[in-house]
Amino acid sequence: MKSSTFHVAPSFGVLIVAGLIPMLSSAHHSFASEFDINQPFQIEGVVNSIQWTNPHGWLHVDVEENGATVTYDFELASPNSLIRRGWSRNDLQPGDTVIVSGHRARNRPTVARARGISRANGEAVFGGGVRDESDDE
Repeated sequence: MKSSTFHVAPSFGVLIVAGLIPMLSSAHHSFASEFDINQPFQIEGVVNSIQWTNPHGWLHVDVEENGATVTYDFELASPNSLIRRGWSRNDLQPGDTVIVSGHRARNRPTVARARGISRANGEAVFGGGVRDESDDE
């Protein structure tokens, strides 16, 4: 009986794709599954760092609370989406004082989705769609 790699290859491909599905689905989430639209808030603090990474960028802001420094982590849109909306990698730097508004994560009090970012003087750095509800990041 003659065996053929043509019968093995499709089965192997199906196994690889099936193994990737859980990883892909865990990397993507909807706004409502992670963030609470009923928990808007605003903080003022100092930019600790910015990560321009996929699938979402992150803005880390240090805030003084009760004599201690607390780092808030703000999820942003993807770098490509931010650039298309006019935001540059150089618009914020570590050490800049910012005011960030957003919606808190459902189960992590120092994590949020950013909605608007401005400098301490009120100058908008970015806003009005850092996270649009139609954004399918």
